[in-house]
Amino acid sequence: MYATSDYLKLHIVVLLFGFTAVLGKLISLPPVEMVFYRTLLAAIGMAFLLLLRRQPLRVGPKEGLILFLTGFIVAAHWITFFLSARISNVSVSLVGFATASLWTALLDPLVSKQRIRALELTFGVAVIIGLYVIFAADFSYVEGLIMAIVSGLTCAIFSIINSKMVKKVGASQITLYEMAGACIAIALYFPFYVSEGNGLHLLPSGSDWIGLLTLAWVCSVYAYSVAVEIMKRMPVFFVQLTMNMEPIYGIILAVLVFGSTEKMNLSFYAGTAIVLMSVLLYPALRPHFTTTPPIREGH
Repeated sequence: MYATSDYLKLHIVVLLFGFTAVLGKLISLPPVEMVFYRTLLAAIGMAFLLLLRRQPLRVGPKEGLILFLTGFIVAAHWITFFLSARISNVSVSLVGFATASLWTALLDPLVSKQRIRALELTFGVAVIIGLYVIFAADFSYVEGLIMAIVSGLTCAIFSIINSKMVKKVGASQITLYEMAGACIAIALYFPFYVSEGNGLHLLPSGSDWIGLLTLAWVCSVYAYSVAVEIMKRMPVFFVQLTMNMEPIYGIILAVLVFGSTEKMNLSFYAGTAIVLMSVLLYPALRPHFTTTPPIREGH
């Protein structure tokens, strides 16, 4: 059985991740510059926290390189996620992101050299059906949803990597190196970004700084570290599937903050319901499809 404290921590993390979409739309900076500041502040905050705890900053050279490069994937994930919210709305970006569980169900067994499990694939297919219901309607946010689905794919990739790396490296060190890698990746992308006709906006307003610090230190340093730590005791697919609750929390928060701009048609909510039902059904059904306990309590 899963520890109650891990359940609680996981849902707090999901709530904070859902809130990032709201913050991302409230901050006036473009997505690329916003993620640059978020990752820079998160790396600084994580390094300071490690020094305060007197924990080592360094990891093995091989592990450090893997985590640093994984940060490039994290950068792509956050940029596509926030861009999706900007060109559509928060609700659309959160539903597209929920496809992370489908990508995890397909990719994790390949990485682990195992067969794709029928139960997990079934819930992954349910996500596709839910998205089809959304697309089949008169849907005006196709580009935004596609961006969000790419965000879900990149999230699945770095989550699978983290689930392997957390067995070798501490969650705090993983967060530090990946935030630093993401920041460097965006800095390297800046010349190409400008060459595409985009102007750099690197002067946040006073209110933007509040949002950026919240994104960096609450929704990244705290939430990201806890999410990685939980993967020591919970399977990556279950963590990703629970992350599908992010749209529920995020949509509720978005409606409270943005009001009528977040209201969608009936088909959108029908498709969303199909996507999110997997969160409720999977934990109940999984024990009946495995002969071993899904996780162990403790380390």
